Amino acid sequence: MRILFVALAIATPATAAETEYAEIRVVDAATGRGVPLVELTTVNQLKFVTDNAGRVAFREPEMMNREIFFTVFSHGYEMKKDGFGIAGAKITPAAGKSFEIKIARKNIAERLCRLTGEGLHRDSILLGHKPPPLPNGKVFGQDSIQSVIYKGSVYWLWGDTNRGEYPLGMFRMAGAKTALPGAGFEAEKGIAYDYFTEKNGFVRPMMPLKERPEGVIWIDGVCVVPDEKGNEAMIAHYSRRKGLADQLEHGIARWDDTTNTFLPILELPLAEKWRHPHGHPILHEFDGKKWLLSGNPGLNVRVPATLAAILDSKQYEALAVEKSKWAWQSASPPTGSEQEAKLIKVGTLTAENTKFLPSNAADAKERVQLHNGSIRWNAHRKKWVMIAGQYGAKSSLLGEVWYAEADAPTGPFAKAVKIVSHERMTFYNVCHHEFLDTGGGRFIHFEGTYTADFSGNPIKTPRYEYNQIMYRLDVDAIKP
Repeated sequence: MRILFVALAIATPATAAETEYAEIRVVDAATGRGVPLVELTTVNQLKFVTDNAGRVAFREPEMMNREIFFTVFSHGYEMKKDGFGIAGAKITPAAGKSFEIKIARKNIAERLCRLTGEGLHRDSILLGHKPPPLPNGKVFGQDSIQSVIYKGSVYWLWGDTNRGEYPLGMFRMAGAKTALPGAGFEAEKGIAYDYFTEKNGFVRPMMPLKERPEGVIWIDGVCVVPDEKGNEAMIAHYSRRKGLADQLEHGIARWDDTTNTFLPILELPLAEKWRHPHGHPILHEFDGKKWLLSGNPGLNVRVPATLAAILDSKQYEALAVEKSKWAWQSASPPTGSEQEAKLIKVGTLTAENTKFLPSNAADAKERVQLHNGSIRWNAHRKKWVMIAGQYGAKSSLLGEVWYAEADAPTGPFAKAVKIVSHERMTFYNVCHHEFLDTGGGRFIHFEGTYTADFSGNPIKTPRYEYNQIMYRLDVDAIKP
C-alpha cells in the first residue's frame, strides 16, 4: 500500500445517461474502488470533493473542453508529486465523458463512505448513476455514534444533529433503527438509516425531557441487559449539560418501546463520576458470572450485567492498582479522581498507563495518548481489539486512530499500530461495530466524527463537515 502511483486521467465514454457534466472518478489504485473525501482543486482554487462513490460531477462553463489541472489531496492517500512538489492530474473535461484518477492508500484502513448528512451520492446522481438506498431524516450533520442490538434490530444513536433550516440543530440525541446486516452486506454503500422523525421529516429527540428544557443531552454507555422479569432492557447513561463543561444533571435512562424514547429511571449525584455505564460497554464473563464492562477507551469499570445491579452503586467495581497489582475494587480508585477511573492497563504501573507503546517505537518514551474508542472481541485474531483515537499528535490534535490487541478485554494493550491519519482535521469518538464485521472477523468496520472543530484548521470540508465516516480494516494487514 505504500507504493506511489502516477495518476491516470483516462477519457472514456460516459457509462450513465447523457449528461452535461464531465465525470471525474478517483479510485484506490489497489482495489479500484471509488475513494470518498478526495479534494480536487483547480489553479484558481475551485474545490470539488468526491462523493461516496469517489465521483465529482464537473461543469464549469469556461473550463470545459480545455486542459485543466487539478491538485489532488485526500487524508491517508497520496499521489506522486512532480518536480515542483505538486501532486495532481491534467484533465480535459467534456460533457458526457468520464475520467479516472488513481491514488495510493497510505492508511492501513480503507475509507469506505460517509454515513450521515445530505448529498452522500450527490455527484453520482447528477451524473445519472443510480445510488443505493439513502437514509431519511433530513440530516445535515451528526456527532458521536452509539449503537446496540436490541430485540433483533440495530439501534443507532447520535449526539448533536444539524438541520438545513438553521445553524442551530437538535441537541437531545437523534436515533435510527435498521435490520441486522445480512449476507451480501456491502458496507461501502453506506447504511440506509430509518430515523425516528417529526412530522416535518426531520429527526426527533430520543430523550426530550420537555420538563427540563435547559441544556443539551448526551447519551453514552448504551447497552442491553435483562430486567427483573428477564426481558431485554436498553439502558444508557445520560448527561444534561450547559456547554462542554458544566453538567446540570446525569443518571440512568431506559428505552421505552411505546414512545421510542429514553426515559430517566435514576438520577445520580453530580459528584458521581464512574459508577454508571459509559463509553461502549461489553458483556463478559469472569469466573462464571456475567459482567457489564465499560470505560472509554479502557474497560476499567464493571457491574453485574443486570438492570438491578446497574441501578445499585454498591455493586460497581473499578480496575485499580492494589499493592502494585491490578485488581477490581468496590471502592473508588486510589484518590477517587475521575482521571484514575479512566486508567487502562498497558503493561506498566506508572503515570504512563493511559498511553500506548507503538509497535515501532524507538524507545519507551515514544507513547500515544489515548482519546476515546472501543474494545471488541475479534474471532479472526482470537484477541480483544481496541480501536482508539489519539490526543495530541503532530499531524492532528484528534485525527489519528490506532489499533491494539490483548488477551483480555482489560488489557494489557501494550503495543499499537496507527491505522488512520487525518492531516490537521479531527476524527474523534471512534467506535468499532462488530456486527458489521465480515470474513469471520478479518474485516472490521469502525466510524468516527469528521470535523474541523478542535483541529485549528479554519477550512471545513463541504458536506463531510461534522458527519460520520466509516473505515474498513483488514486485520491481516496488522503484524502480530
